[in-house]
Amino acid sequence: MFEGQAAKVSGVLPVQTQVSVDRPGIVAMDGSSSLQTKIGPGQSLKVVSLTSGAADLKLKLFGKLPYKTVKVKVVPELKVIPGGQTIGVKVKSDGILVVGHHQINESSGKVSPGEQAGLKLGDLITHLNGIKLKDAKEVSEIVEKAGSSNKPLEVTFKRGSEVKTTRLKPGYDAKDGVWRLGLYIRDSAAGVGTLTFYAPKQGVYGALGHVITDMNTQTPIVVGSGQVVQSSVTSISRSENGEPGEKRAIFVKEGKQLGTIERNTSFGIFGKMDKNPDHSLYGEPVPVAFAEEVKEGPAEILTVVNGQQVERFKVEIVHVAKQHTPETKGMVIRITDPNLISKTGGIVQGMSGSPIMQNGKLIGAVTHVFVNDPKSGYGCFIEWMLQDAGISISSDKENNLKAG
Repeated sequence: MFEGQAAKVSGVLPVQTQVSVDRPGIVAMDGSSSLQTKIGPGQSLKVVSLTSGAADLKLKLFGKLPYKTVKVKVVPELKVIPGGQTIGVKVKSDGILVVGHHQINESSGKVSPGEQAGLKLGDLITHLNGIKLKDAKEVSEIVEKAGSSNKPLEVTFKRGSEVKTTRLKPGYDAKDGVWRLGLYIRDSAAGVGTLTFYAPKQGVYGALGHVITDMNTQTPIVVGSGQVVQSSVTSISRSENGEPGEKRAIFVKEGKQLGTIERNTSFGIFGKMDKNPDHSLYGEPVPVAFAEEVKEGPAEILTVVNGQQVERFKVEIVHVAKQHTPETKGMVIRITDPNLISKTGGIVQGMSGSPIMQNGKLIGAVTHVFVNDPKSGYGCFIEWMLQDAGISISSDKENNLKAG
């Protein structure tokens, strides 16, 4: 629980239950500072957090038989500034990504040295002959030197979480007169998305709500460096059943950097940011909600559909998943705002990361659209995004106050 938050311990027991608290200065039961109280058959107990710390609520049936201990952890209230701004994303991978095989015309016929060496699509080449690769432009010089001296290259690469090595003998492309690996490679990616939050106290941000993958291999990009920049929406391709639409946007001319990209996880991109970006609807931070606080019912999202102006749009949360560990599909949302539907048809690509607000709190971010029903899609809980940003609002999930 956050400081000052109220919650209910739902006993739902058919008998009278006695509840005692070991640290009444941490939590108060039914608005009282007493050490114990009673819950009637089928009733629940209101608990209010007072200050940071941990307390145990002990439940006894008939006031005698030990039934359950509910652990309550109270943490300081956390506030961040909701985003909604469209951002440009520029990412440079931590190595060189293999995105295809290239056939070279040699005297013996067409061959791909990279494929023969066992390199696969999605492999991330980190070193050639022990040289750390920082840019794709470095590769040609190393390959040319190895080919001219008729020596194979020692290739170090990552495949998933494994680090592997192989030997690759460059092939000579007689047509172009150069030595080649027989691979299509890429070291960077760019696109647009939506800023979810900025945390001024910690100087960090979160965006997108889902991992960035390479367009060819669909493997997550391992970030070497990157930046988010100002972006402006120029037009919208509307979503239709079976065909998601997209925001068309440009990086603004001045190319102002808003922040760095340090991590690319299942819940989006995260990094440093030193001030609240322009066009924010909020000048001050607002509270965030634990996953347990999110309820089915009305909510709103913040996003841009024209230029750089963030707008509010009505949505309905139609399903909330019970999650005690980080998972991406936390809630199902449905766009109900007729203005947004008329402009976009529902959720479109580039809208991922749009903050979801409920009862004045930031509760999550839009992540995916349902292809066959673009008015609906998934959202993730803000709790998991904050953790990936390095902001821990709870070290465990023992603050779930359902005693059942």
